[in-house]
This record gives sequence, structure tokens and C-alpha cells, in this order.
Amino acid sequence: MALSVGIRSFVADTLALVVFFTLTSGLNERFVAGMSWDEVAVSRTIGAPLMVLTARPYGLWRNWLLARLAPSTSWGVFLADTTALLVFQVPIYAAIIAVGGADGTALLTGTIGFALLMLVLGRPYGLWLEFVRRRFGLEGPGQKPMSLGG
Repeated sequence: MALSVGIRSFVADTLALVVFFTLTSGLNERFVAGMSWDEVAVSRTIGAPLMVLTARPYGLWRNWLLARLAPSTSWGVFLADTTALLVFQVPIYAAIIAVGGADGTALLTGTIGFALLMLVLGRPYGLWLEFVRRRFGLEGPGQKPMSLGG
């Protein structure tokens, strides 16, 4: 029995987000924010369930933003992906590392570092998300915006 488009969309978006941001966030926490490996483990443990809860809403948000902006150049797509990540992910990330034990300076440094990473990782994550979606028989930005993938 084939999985519905909605379930495949949820699994694809979740897998893409968890894999990509567990790696990049952990590296940011350790080497930019200066958190210990134990603190990184706590924040990534907290982050994983939150990523599961937010991955599909982020995918829908990104779909909507790309459809709304309809970028026609690679620079436009880069800016749309970067904006999508900054607006959606940075506040969530700040909360994760705060609960994970980052103090004031580490929290500020880590959040700023993550925001800067979003400037660099916006388009690579967009490409990764589209790649994972295609593996699940889905189209990246071509999915029905603001639908549940149905």
C-alpha cells in the first residue's frame, strides 16, 4: 500500500530537517557558541523532537513563501530560502540552546552564529529539501502551497 502524499511530505520534510540541522546546529553550538559537547548533546536531544514538530510546518511555510515571491532568478531563490530560514528557524534555535544550557553570552553568540549560518545555508538547505522530497516522489517548491500535501 502506497503512502499518501501527506504522509510522504511529512516524512520527507522531517528527515531533511533533522539530518541537515542536527549536523549544522551541533557544529555551531560547539565551535561558534563554545558550548561543551555535553551541552550540545542536551540541545540536540531537545532539538530533535522540536524539529519533528516543526519540519512540515516549515516546509509548508517555505512552499508558500516561494509561491508568493515567485523568484525568477537564482539570486531570488537564494534570498527566498534565506528569508524563510531566518524568519522561521532562528527563534526556535535560540529557545533550544537556551533550554540546553547556553548562558547569556553563549545564547547571543550562538543565535547570531546560527542566523549567519542561515545566510549561508538557506539555499543549500532548500536544495537538500528538494532532493529529499524527490526521493519520496514529491516536488520541492511545486507542492501545493499551504496544503497538507494532498
